[in-house]
Amino acid sequence: MAALPTVRLVPVEPGMLPWVLPWFDHPEVQRRLGGRSWAERQLRPAPITSAEEFRGRRVLRARTHLALDEEGAPVAQIGGEVYDRWTTWDPATERVISTDPRRTVGAAYVVDPARRGRGHGRATLRAFVSAPELADVEQFVLGIEPDNAASLAAAAAAGFEPLSTEPDAEDMVYLHHLR
Repeated sequence: MAALPTVRLVPVEPGMLPWVLPWFDHPEVQRRLGGRSWAERQLRPAPITSAEEFRGRRVLRARTHLALDEEGAPVAQIGGEVYDRWTTWDPATERVISTDPRRTVGAAYVVDPARRGRGHGRATLRAFVSAPELADVEQFVLGIEPDNAASLAAAAAAGFEPLSTEPDAEDMVYLHHLR
């Protein structure tokens, strides 16, 4: 087995947007995450107010990082919102059906399409769960489409386990990593 690449996470700054925008022109990235507007929202997040809630969770802060390789080139983007708790949401009734009290980050990530299959996704996920600025987070959750075998495999290799096995109303299965 080849050694895992080394990555270092850096907080995203607006000037980094041109580095990742071309990734969102790739058909697979567009199918999974959408076009360039997704990247623009992630790299220019709106300020979070203390009263903001999402599906029964209070949003505490948002974090988005770029993973840079040993030469300083961007290889992946990862980020999400830190919540005061994790909830399972029923979109049909628009109600919370279960609650996990642990502080949780719900995250999404994308690997540079030109660098897929080299371990950058797994390395980025491992760096994310070890990031000092997320030391207060007890649970890391990823929502992944069930047919995204590469992302599911990368998450499993990084220590994520199934939180749900059946797709939800948005066709996502959830994996989590507990600290």
